Amino acid sequence: MSASTKRPRLKLHLLGNDSQRKCKEMIERPVKVLQIGEGNFLRGFADWMLHESARQGKFHGSVAVTQPRPGGKAKLEQIRDQDGLYTMITRGLSEGKRVERTEMISIFSQCINPYEEWQTFLELAELPSLEFVISNTTESGLKYIASDYIPGEPVQSFPGKLTVFLHQRYVRFSGDPSRGLIHLPCELLEGNGDVLRECVLRHSEDFGYSDSFRSWIEHHNLFLNNLVDRIVTGATAQEEANALAERWGYEDQLINTAEPYHFWAIQGEESLDKRLPLKQAGLNVHWVKDLKPYQLRKVRILNGSHTLMSSLGLLRGKQHVRETMEDPQFNSWIREAVLEEIVPAMDMPELGLEQYAEEVFERFLNPYIDHKLQDIALNTAGKFKVRVLPTLLAYEQSQGSWPERLIQGFAGFLYLYRPVQTQEGYKAELLNGELISLRDDLDVLAALAAHWDGYDRDHLNHGVVTELEKRVAAVLSDTMIWGENLDAKEGLRAALVHEISKLEGEER
Repeated sequence: MSASTKRPRLKLHLLGNDSQRKCKEMIERPVKVLQIGEGNFLRGFADWMLHESARQGKFHGSVAVTQPRPGGKAKLEQIRDQDGLYTMITRGLSEGKRVERTEMISIFSQCINPYEEWQTFLELAELPSLEFVISNTTESGLKYIASDYIPGEPVQSFPGKLTVFLHQRYVRFSGDPSRGLIHLPCELLEGNGDVLRECVLRHSEDFGYSDSFRSWIEHHNLFLNNLVDRIVTGATAQEEANALAERWGYEDQLINTAEPYHFWAIQGEESLDKRLPLKQAGLNVHWVKDLKPYQLRKVRILNGSHTLMSSLGLLRGKQHVRETMEDPQFNSWIREAVLEEIVPAMDMPELGLEQYAEEVFERFLNPYIDHKLQDIALNTAGKFKVRVLPTLLAYEQSQGSWPERLIQGFAGFLYLYRPVQTQEGYKAELLNGELISLRDDLDVLAALAAHWDGYDRDHLNHGVVTELEKRVAAVLSDTMIWGENLDAKEGLRAALVHEISKLEGEER
């Protein structure tokens, strides 16, 4: 029998007197935040931040949590069964040193299932203390789905539920301008605050609400765009959970783990930090006028280097990001690609790109995270077009030459993406002859497969243009894949052919 079956579930009364007192004091504070989302990310990101701010005596409120979908009922009930408590384990590298911290998070004061407690959910809207709505419903949850509202019955979509919720607040406080809420959608969607506001306005028309309500929404509620970044790895392995239960004397079914790094940029006035004092608490939270530079920094450096390393790493037998970065040759290559090619092509010194890059490298080396290259390689064609190609072209424009390492990464992608159709779908051949699955847009895979079909690297055309040049030219000129004819870029084809030829020389 495992240790977890011998121990009681985490409850407030199982804690020591001092811990019990501190947790109870926090969860008895008035509700200031409605949280739509019960999953690991918000519990390891926003809730952890709110708890830290509250622990320092800066945030004087609690969180009412609800799930955005009926399927979240089980996790919500776990939170309720544990009196809103859970353990947060932060571990990884920070300034070159291993860190591991364990904290008891006690920020939830209410758990409400809107699909079974609809009226209770709406009553939250009438709380004078309420100020914020934080959400993470995934990109698919933050979209408009036309629907009707039948009073007394829950609306299925997140924006639909929020619209009814806000109308309840509008009616309760007679449209008082000071009772509008601050909305912080954390879904990974550009302009997430703008998207949420438009969804609410459209639903307000669907539900027959007044023009004055829509005016209140537009002028007295803040829908702020957000950029969030932290790897939250969720529950520990069962063996570790059992060992922790043995040590603590109780079982925590909501243990959450995350890396030390965290970043939250909110497009709003910095004066709002007085109401949501996260930056005051020393957290990596930034109130900014424009999110786009921060989004670009993340896409080009973090996401770009992920995409850049994935094809070459897979080709050479690597499985994970950390394993790739622990290889001295790969480590030097990716650092040089970022610091000598990506950063110069961005020309944004005010954002501390070099420091950000160093933080990214440290995150890649986290000994507690096994980030699979094959997961990163999902939809590589589309990712390369957004994350790497703009940097490559910008570098050539500003420097007058093609960036060596970005070209090598591009060549790795073109080498790997010679799809072979099999009964199990499209496959790619690695340098050692092993086949792996390619998971990408089927139209793109079909086009690439056609471009490389029957390729013979030793065959010459007219004694001048090699077969490889012919095939690379066909891929680069495919506007369906790239949105433009890349073969028209002087010198690009030759640079790629050179690097692909070197990869072909490594085949065994």
